[in-house]
Amino acid sequence: MLRHVFIHLSENKRLRRWMETSRLTAGLTRRFVAGHTLEAAMTVCRKLHAERLSATIDQLGESVTTTAEAAQFRVGIEGIYHAIAAAELPLTVSIKLTQLGLGLSTELCMANTALLAEMAASQNSRLEIDMESSEYVDRTLAIAEAMHQQYGHVRCVLQAYLYRSEQDLRRMNRLGVPVRLCKGAYDEPAAVAFPEKADVDRNYLKMARLLIADGAFPAIATHDPRMIDGTLAAVRATGRKPEEFEFQMLYGVRRDLQARLAAQGYGVRLYVPYGDAWYPYFMRRLAERPANVVFIAKNLLRA
Repeated sequence: MLRHVFIHLSENKRLRRWMETSRLTAGLTRRFVAGHTLEAAMTVCRKLHAERLSATIDQLGESVTTTAEAAQFRVGIEGIYHAIAAAELPLTVSIKLTQLGLGLSTELCMANTALLAEMAASQNSRLEIDMESSEYVDRTLAIAEAMHQQYGHVRCVLQAYLYRSEQDLRRMNRLGVPVRLCKGAYDEPAAVAFPEKADVDRNYLKMARLLIADGAFPAIATHDPRMIDGTLAAVRATGRKPEEFEFQMLYGVRRDLQARLAAQGYGVRLYVPYGDAWYPYFMRRLAERPANVVFIAKNLLRA
């Protein structure tokens, strides 16, 4: 129930405008969002690198309404790659295809994405293609496959709460397309997604085992110790080496777990977002892990 409340709040445009411009909320986002600028995100990434943690940078925003907005986002993401090259850090970039015009035209989005995939390949970096709501899955995977075939250096996301994701994973494994596995954070109907958390967890573990057994440089995106333990059991069973996969987590969530896995020699990459359009992202983080509400409440009282 609480998860659905946060998801619906993330879609409230009036509340979003107030939250993103209010001075009251500025301090509440610092744990989860690197800042408003790319420079702030790079500062965070340099600090993480010193702590033996990798990062993928995300310029927050989604669902552009014009080709000009899509081009603006593409140029901003190109700027991230330039900053990565200058810093000489092993960073990747995460994108949402609706930022690049997927809701307007598949062809437009493909053209914008290709420019970024080419940059990722030229820098030996990676373009991490996020998954959004279920209506975009087919087109997102088609673009990810095309970018992998032409450029390599891409990785797509699959969401364990969708019924279809196991078959999608088997296809990605056959094609050699790297996958980041997450549980899913959009409000989906029972017709397309498991409504019960226990079923999502069960499917996540099943897919994690498939990914560790047959996937190309898998990314296991979770903060759940049970999912991590299940993944490590699969690692031991298959003999996959620590350098052949990585865990991915959100910036500011379970720092203790991030540090412990890194100390044990596992790759840990944090999702580091920045920008002004932080509200939908922020609310989805609360929807994914309602325990974060306690942290927010404490900081609100201090403010």
